[in-house]
Formats: sequence, C-alpha cells, structure tokens
Amino acid sequence: MHIDYYLSLNSPWTHLGAARIEALAARHGASIRPIPCDFGGTVFPASGGLPLPRRSPQRQAYRMQELRRWREALGLPIVLTPKHFPHDENRGAACVIAARETEGDAPALALAHAILKALWEAEANPADPATLAALIAGCGLDAKALLALAEDPRWLAQRQADSQAALERGVFGAPSYVIGEEIFWGQDRLDFVERRLAAG
Repeated sequence: MHIDYYLSLNSPWTHLGAARIEALAARHGASIRPIPCDFGGTVFPASGGLPLPRRSPQRQAYRMQELRRWREALGLPIVLTPKHFPHDENRGAACVIAARETEGDAPALALAHAILKALWEAEANPADPATLAALIAGCGLDAKALLALAEDPRWLAQRQADSQAALERGVFGAPSYVIGEEIFWGQDRLDFVERRLAAG
C-alpha cells in the first residue's frame, strides 16, 4: 500500500492530520511520499480555490470555529493565529523535496511535519534559516548540507512540476491523501483513509 501525500507547509489542517496519517500508514504497512505543493500560486488558481485572505468573512469565521473544535477533539496545542502564518514556504519546501529525492520519503516526511509543528505549536518561523536548520538537525539530517543543497533551483522547479501533476490527478486542496485512484481531501477524511488501507 502506498499513499501520495499532497501537503502545504502552511496548512493547519495538514498539521492536524500529521501524526494520524503517520500512525495509519505504520499500522497498515503503507509507505508515504510527501509532496509539498504550491497551493496558493499554482493549485488554487487552476482549481477555483482562494487563499485565506480572499475568502469571504463567513468562510474565515467558520474556519476558526473548526480549528477550535479540532484542537479540542485531538488535544493538540495549536495556536489559532500563529504570528508567523503564513510563512514563505519556498526554502522549507525545497529542503523537504531535496531530502525526499536524496535521503528518502521518511526523512522528508519527518521534516515536513516538524516545520508544521514549529509553525502551529511553537510560534516559530520556519522561513528563518536558523530555525529551519534546527528543525532539519532535529530530524537527524545534516542541516548545513541540506540547506546548501536546497539552494539548487531544481527543487522548486520540481515543486511546480509536482503541483501541476497534482492538478492533473484531481488534487485541489491540502492535505490530500491519494491511494491508487482515490483522493481523500482533508484530515477529517482519515477514517475513510483507514478503511481504504484496511481493504488492501
């Protein structure tokens, strides 16, 4: 079993599902490939989505209600309005993709989730090079080497290619968990992901 995991390094919903998708994959022996996409610049314009500041007041208000509900339901200490949200994802995404392509899916997944946790729980700024270096090192990776490697423009080019491929596959939001031809959008669909994994 394999999960293509389309994520945003700014998304609270991706963060809310992070530990659970890892646990589900481990329980069912599934592999996960993290794919950090450019939702704001590439996916949303092509799929009808809107960046948060351009959404209606009603949708923004409901989002906050849902964040409070899920924070309580999952017992995660997320900050509802973190001071570094949204942060510039480019360097972090380049690091995740470079790690994925050179070290493997598991280290890249760990780094992606560390970035989200830093943003949504620790009030840290993952766009800050020193903060990002500490997160990389905390995942057992060579921070200096990975940050240098991430400067290569091919990784952000890969991000754009991954984003276009996501659109062509039918992905339009984060997180999206894709198993075979089935797309499960949102951390509130993880029950269905588990049923799919259990079915083999």
